[in-house]
Amino acid sequence: MGSTCRSGLTGALLLLTPFSAVVAAPPPPPLDAYGSLPEVEDVAVAPDGQSIAQVLQSKDGRRILVSKGEQVLMNAASGDHKVRAIEWADNDTVLLTTSNTVSVYGYAANKYELAGTTILSLRPGGESGLVFGKSREVAPTTRGRYGIRTIGGRTIGYFGGMSLDTDGKTGSRLGTGQVRNGRTALYMVDIGTNRPREVAHAPEAGHHRDWLVDAAGNVAAVLDIADANGDWRITLPGSRELARGVDPTGDVSLVALGSGGTSVIYGIEDEDGAQRWFEVPLAGGEPKPFLHDVGVERIFVDRSTGAMIGYRGAGEKRETVMADPAHQSALSRIFKAFAGRETDLIDWTPDFSKVVVRTSGSKDSGTWYLVDVAQRRADIIADERPAITAEHVGPISTIDYTAADGLKMDGVLTLPPDREAKNLPVILLPHGGPAAHDTPGFDWWAQAFASRGYAVFQPNFRGSTGRDDAFRHAGDGEWGRKMQSDISDGLAELARRGIVDPARACIVGASYGGYAALAGVTLQQGLYRCAVSVAGVADLSLMYRTDLRESGNSQMLGKVLREQLGDPKGYAEVSPRRLAARADAPVLLIHGKDDTVVPYNQSLVMADALKDAGRPYELVALPGEDHWLSRAETRKRMLAETMRFVQQHNPPS
Repeated sequence: MGSTCRSGLTGALLLLTPFSAVVAAPPPPPLDAYGSLPEVEDVAVAPDGQSIAQVLQSKDGRRILVSKGEQVLMNAASGDHKVRAIEWADNDTVLLTTSNTVSVYGYAANKYELAGTTILSLRPGGESGLVFGKSREVAPTTRGRYGIRTIGGRTIGYFGGMSLDTDGKTGSRLGTGQVRNGRTALYMVDIGTNRPREVAHAPEAGHHRDWLVDAAGNVAAVLDIADANGDWRITLPGSRELARGVDPTGDVSLVALGSGGTSVIYGIEDEDGAQRWFEVPLAGGEPKPFLHDVGVERIFVDRSTGAMIGYRGAGEKRETVMADPAHQSALSRIFKAFAGRETDLIDWTPDFSKVVVRTSGSKDSGTWYLVDVAQRRADIIADERPAITAEHVGPISTIDYTAADGLKMDGVLTLPPDREAKNLPVILLPHGGPAAHDTPGFDWWAQAFASRGYAVFQPNFRGSTGRDDAFRHAGDGEWGRKMQSDISDGLAELARRGIVDPARACIVGASYGGYAALAGVTLQQGLYRCAVSVAGVADLSLMYRTDLRESGNSQMLGKVLREQLGDPKGYAEVSPRRLAARADAPVLLIHGKDDTVVPYNQSLVMADALKDAGRPYELVALPGEDHWLSRAETRKRMLAETMRFVQQHNPPS
């Protein structure tokens, strides 16, 4: 298997040097090398640093490989489950997070994507199985992870769970059980025996609840939000109040415990739409601003205490900042050694002696390393795509540009590995979300197009994350408007620089990017030779009604949607389905039939509208596939269909 640990591929961190220039690339790998799921999807290091757990892809499907040096401790198939993450509970136990699309009767939606956590014991005769799988009182799905603690020498996991009505007479049907009310309670689970015990009740009807668990395994703080009006309170278990407020959108969250576990860090969205973090002592007192004026993309939490130990900043540099100076020094050396590549901290031992990082970017299609901090040594754990070697990876860079109204933004440009960056055919590839952003790392979809001779531009249009809150909220109400022209302004900038031929452009995207692709040939005209929408939104009114219905007509969600999309009276003006007669280029629609985020019906109604208008289109359904293209065969099919369509309507030469 190409993704197993290769102990011979080692090198001192201080000796790592930049990749050398490549004059000409060899013939590109087959398209399946890009469309296949990566050969390694996740990696975790055991607390003692001696063992590695990996989620791998092989010709037989996903597998879980656990190794200690050259010794294989586990090599097992994951079955039909879609694996989302792997982690260590202790040195002898691995936790596997998976999800499945399931039919749920009695709820507002017919299908939901439900997560589960499986205990994989490495002890002879140890307890393995699905968390809550041995309980008749809790549904076999985990709804939130609240940490792993060691209590009295035993490993205890904290999970959200839904209680079952054991007499089967009330509630909504989930699999073979009856869910009592669908609200989440907090359970502690003895990982050694897989026996759960409720430690915090579910909220009352019309409320959402969240918790923080301290180092001793006690509930440290409780957040309660009322659906009707966004009234929220953070309390201690004895109901003493730490903070309160009202946020009509319900955009309030518990972030983590503060340093030393003596405070609570929480986030709210203020009246200007800015996300603000505050810290309040558990002993009580006035909440104080926390990391104000700092964009945060990800936080790092001590798994044994629940306390925040660092964060990765948003923005151009995406710096990782750790509270412990020794940890910061170690990471600074590591990131310096991998300069020129996107480098992400993935996992670490509690003493920070071993660290897992993932790199990607120009000349790097994705590599996982185990770093021995004391020895300043990085061992390659696995290559994500060994068939895509350094010379096959097209150059990646960030392009700054200015929108028509003067707003400054950027995008990621990926170029063919063997063609001059001059008058190239181009693919506009806007990201999904739209609250997301692209970075200059290896992107399998962009690199697949680049390998076939296309320049690929991924614009971080207004409404994207990665900058400040003002930039994110600049996209409010701008679906199909300025968010759309930001994309074509990026095309104009590349044409101005002579990099691309604007007469040879297609627009391709998934989710929100799929909406943007459809809008590019309906709301806009004369820009693109073709459009490909993968799991894209076609009708905003339909999306608004569906999301509200599936939320139980949540007033908070309605306000959020109106804030993001604008007045519902204007949705028809920016819905590609309603403007199908204006489509001025062929359209390819691809959609998973098990999509629980953007229902398959969105592509069906777009196909019907294009058919009625006599406009050229194709519809490709992906049976059994979800919103994220989690299955290898359907992902490869999506890429093959997309490339065929693009090459037909916008040949690379």
